[in-house]
Amino acid sequence: MANEKKITINDVALAAGVSVSTVSLVLSGKGRISSATGQRVNEAVEQLGFVRNRQAAALRGGQSGVIGLIVRDLAAPFYAELTAGLTEALEAQGRMVFLLHGGRQGEHLLHRLDTLLNQGVDGIIIAGASGVDVGLCERAAQKGVPLLFASRASYLDEADTLRPDNMQAAQMLTEYLIRRGHQRIAWLGGKSSSLTRAERVGGYCATLLKYGLPFHSDWVVECDNSQKLAAEAIGALLRRNPTISAVICYNETIAMGAWFGLLRAGRQSGEGSVETFFEQQVALAAFADLPENALDDLPIVWALTPAREMGYMLADRILQRIEKTETPLGQQIMSARLIRQK
Repeated sequence: MANEKKITINDVALAAGVSVSTVSLVLSGKGRISSATGQRVNEAVEQLGFVRNRQAAALRGGQSGVIGLIVRDLAAPFYAELTAGLTEALEAQGRMVFLLHGGRQGEHLLHRLDTLLNQGVDGIIIAGASGVDVGLCERAAQKGVPLLFASRASYLDEADTLRPDNMQAAQMLTEYLIRRGHQRIAWLGGKSSSLTRAERVGGYCATLLKYGLPFHSDWVVECDNSQKLAAEAIGALLRRNPTISAVICYNETIAMGAWFGLLRAGRQSGEGSVETFFEQQVALAAFADLPENALDDLPIVWALTPAREMGYMLADRILQRIEKTETPLGQQIMSARLIRQK
């Protein structure tokens, strides 16, 4: 069977009874074209099933309508939510997202960036590229393509970045516990190599010092992202430090593991019901990257990082950069909000 003939812009022009340049102007939305002519071109496009070559349009100096997105780890709830919000907002503006995976250590970033630049995208967003060399910014600038970073922690002060306020979120959680009467507050979860964890722990420590409360290094416990390990870790922490009355958890997984650990400890020590154990013994607080309606219905206070809302803001910001709107470059920081489960 012969291959189906590919419909070209020349075919559209012939069907509409106009020149190729007129079809190009209609497709790009530029130039002064009468509504009647535009309608004829669009009807021809629809009838013939013409698919615009976005890369060719970009090479001719027009916008491709495509935004490149490189994500560090799509399996992480934060980046999954951010990607969902960004895609939703851009598609509502008639844009398409070209998604690539950058690798957890950013090992593929430079190659992925070059791939997007060669595809003629209008702008590029890199989500989760902490510690990236400024050479990425220079390469995008050489091509005249706006480059925007989204991160869970601060880095590259000279880059155009949107990120959550980790220190503010930690301060908010710690102050909430202090105002509830807790004076011996520990930390559970995360790895010392994580910049996000470092910022959160920094906010926690600064708030304890602000209120003149005790802080001990052995109250800050590292833990891999595992419910089982978190349950074991909180049990060991409380056995060593039985006077601790509250624990701040690095994320949802650690918080769930800690809750199971407290449940187990309450039964083993004969402390009574779970409610009594929580109210009189240990309170839990945690950071959450999930939407509020996805949080487990447990007696935990959450500092919610609005990842999906960050995606909406990223969409607005990259479109402003593409349209060369006069908005200042630099870091834009989003605050967390407190969620108290009933």
